[in-house]
Amino acid sequence: MGMSAASAGGIGRGGRGHRRRGRHHGLMSEINVTPMVDVMLVLLIIFMVAAPLLTVGVPVDLPETKAKALNVDTQPIIISIGASGEIHLQETEIPVDELVAKLQAISKTGYDERIFIRGDKATNYGAAMKVMGLIQAAGYKNIGLISLQEQDQ
Repeated sequence: MGMSAASAGGIGRGGRGHRRRGRHHGLMSEINVTPMVDVMLVLLIIFMVAAPLLTVGVPVDLPETKAKALNVDTQPIIISIGASGEIHLQETEIPVDELVAKLQAISKTGYDERIFIRGDKATNYGAAMKVMGLIQAAGYKNIGLISLQEQDQ
């Protein structure tokens, strides 16, 4: 009946409660970077695949020419004419009679604003000339046509 408290249940210093040997280590305060890098690489791949699919614009089948590409610093106003004659100012479809008013509302540099016209291959030549005539009659001077460069085969 002469049992001490230290050897009874292993609660004391030499019992089962303190089986650790060596120094006492504190909490680990390092960040494991490997899972974060894995997640970032997956996100990078997703954005690299998705970025070309996010191009905004009106689908127009442009004709090809031998003209060189222009070196432009600022974004011009783009008017697209579809195969069936519909007119888009930037990406918004508008009626022909509202074209000049909308151009005046969005042009930042007034009548010196660069305006590019994209016309589908199947667009009626008269429809493209009507749009160009309206823009020129309104006083805009920097009007250009957009085409694709011919590919040497």
